[in-house]
Amino acid sequence: MHIIIYGPEGSGKGTQAKLLGDFLNLPVFTAGDLVREAAIKNKGELGNAARLALTSGKYLSDKDMFELLREKLATKQAKKGFILDGFPRNLDQAKFLLRETQKSEYKIDKLIYLKLSDEEAQKRLLKRKRPLFTGSKLLHDTPERILQRLKTYRQLEEPVLKLFREKKLVLEIEGDNTPEIVFKNILQGLKFPQ
Repeated sequence: MHIIIYGPEGSGKGTQAKLLGDFLNLPVFTAGDLVREAAIKNKGELGNAARLALTSGKYLSDKDMFELLREKLATKQAKKGFILDGFPRNLDQAKFLLRETQKSEYKIDKLIYLKLSDEEAQKRLLKRKRPLFTGSKLLHDTPERILQRLKTYRQLEEPVLKLFREKKLVLEIEGDNTPEIVFKNILQGLKFPQ
């Protein structure tokens, strides 16, 4: 199976991706891990872009993200199945993903949308107290930064959901529950016996 875990920051995407990956025995591909890997291994322009993105706390450009993912999506491992977390973030990325998977002769089976209000996302993110980047004294999750990121996410969310809804691939799950209940609801939605 090829599954995307989608939702705002704080909705529990990472937790659910790991639980589902373990349950289905599939690797979890996260956008963040791909960027961190490139920052360590790639000595060229892409590695520089990845290092800059990590130190500045910003996202990698679509162009660079596509380059990282194009390789990953064409691997034998990817063709067998994966859980994708943190990508796509916008409509161009969503279209790229559908195109690339088709080229590699497989398709996305489901986009699991973890619904969560901005208020709940803020509450959860403020508890994290993550640094802006490793070694930084500045916080990634200040109220202002959280609001800005959620605002950006919400502007990009609807077109992405619309595209996957048109393809009848969206499974909506209420994210405002314990991780255990959310996971149980995901398995039910995917029609897996529990």
